[in-house]
Amino acid sequence: MSKRTGFFLNGILLTAVGFAVRAVGLFLGAYISSVIGAEGVGLQSLVATVYSFAVTFATSGVSLSVTRLVASAIGEGKDGADKILRGAFLYAIGFGTAATVLLFAFSGVIGRGVLSDIRTVNALRILSLSLIPIALSSVISGYFVAVRRVTLNAAVQVLGQIMRIVLTVLLLMRYAVGGVESAVMALAIGAAVTEWACFILALLEFIFDRRIYRTARSRGYYVGEVAKMALPLAFSAYVRSFLLSVEHSLIPKRLVERGNTQSEALSSYGYLHGMALPIILFPMTPLSSFSGLLVPEFAESEGAGDKKRMEYIAGEAFDKTLMYAVMSAVFIFAFAEELGYVIYHSYDAGLYISLLAPVVPIMYLDHVTDAMLKGIGEQVFSMWVNIADALLSVALVWVLIPIFDISGYAIVIIAMEIFNFSLSFLRLRRRVKFRVNPVKSIVLPLLSAIVAVALTSGLFDGNGSATGAMLLIMKGIFAICVFVALRMIYANKSRQKIEQEC
Repeated sequence: MSKRTGFFLNGILLTAVGFAVRAVGLFLGAYISSVIGAEGVGLQSLVATVYSFAVTFATSGVSLSVTRLVASAIGEGKDGADKILRGAFLYAIGFGTAATVLLFAFSGVIGRGVLSDIRTVNALRILSLSLIPIALSSVISGYFVAVRRVTLNAAVQVLGQIMRIVLTVLLLMRYAVGGVESAVMALAIGAAVTEWACFILALLEFIFDRRIYRTARSRGYYVGEVAKMALPLAFSAYVRSFLLSVEHSLIPKRLVERGNTQSEALSSYGYLHGMALPIILFPMTPLSSFSGLLVPEFAESEGAGDKKRMEYIAGEAFDKTLMYAVMSAVFIFAFAEELGYVIYHSYDAGLYISLLAPVVPIMYLDHVTDAMLKGIGEQVFSMWVNIADALLSVALVWVLIPIFDISGYAIVIIAMEIFNFSLSFLRLRRRVKFRVNPVKSIVLPLLSAIVAVALTSGLFDGNGSATGAMLLIMKGIFAICVFVALRMIYANKSRQKIEQEC
């Protein structure tokens, strides 16, 4: 099997699994919001921001470091995977243990002093127990991406999601009657148990895989090499994650200062961050799958000194991402009201979905650009961009929310996506000289998506926000089919024109 074929097969597999996992997660989120309400979603989102920082500290850049080091060793023809992996596991155990102890010990201080809501304390303590398996699982995940055997990662994701769904439903049925705090604790228990189960399964897969594919045994461990690459990534992630936690804890506070009650502030935050953003990010699933695979591709090409291959891959990645992102933005904007109603039974969610839809192309391109930068070793540059992004976000949240209410947070998201992508794109363009065809990648997809939406709206009798789930699915499928048909017609005409010229 060629590398190109393997790349696309792995990407398609990850995309299929990712779509399934995200789709189930999206509707699970809708179920959770129906049980605990917008205030509960807001409280859960606050817990998640602190937990995200703890996860960042626990993993400390180890997954990407393993991917790059192992892939680079393969590209250079070296044999040091065992030493890299041993060093990575020691690194992960150290940071995972430290993260667990710190979060458990300081949950009270964080809940009362930072989040200003004592109902978050017990959930944070429960979640702290999941940090060690998350750190170790990151090493295993990075290894499987580096060696292009992502099927095993996919299996863990699927089984983990199934377990999470079952546990969430059972625990909410049991504890949601106790109020918002009990419901959020139930979600934390389900998440912690799921992480341990996923780690055990991933570890068994890893042991089995190494027995089959290990070509030579070696002694020792490369903790220093892992740390040298991981710590710059970790430092960036620490600062950014900390600032994001500050930013998200400020949002309800600034909303209250503007005149909202605590319940209203958490509800508004829940609508935008807990409901609208997951819809915006849902179509990014295939990009997340393929962009993750770009890291070892670029690392291996750079290790082999193959610049032309990097230029070709970067150009193709940008063209395909732009085409897909433009289509997604148009579709999300056109069906925003219906998405908000069908999934969350909320007019507010639909409003914020439409507000964020125009930034989708920038958001998706930024994700792919970051992956390519990491693949060519530009993690330090990405570190400073992300820190600057986070600092500006905190400042803008402080200034804009008292003026524009929760819409100020939407403005912050849009502005920072543009800022981050602009810097990252210029850096990548300096290192890799690729080309993008704006007519092919932007104009034509935009026109095709608009025509697809217009035909869909004309042929289907819509009921606005009262559209049923099945009708919305049919409209989405029809619009996608029209878009694909138009793109195929254009591709066929272009091919015929080239043949005539030849």
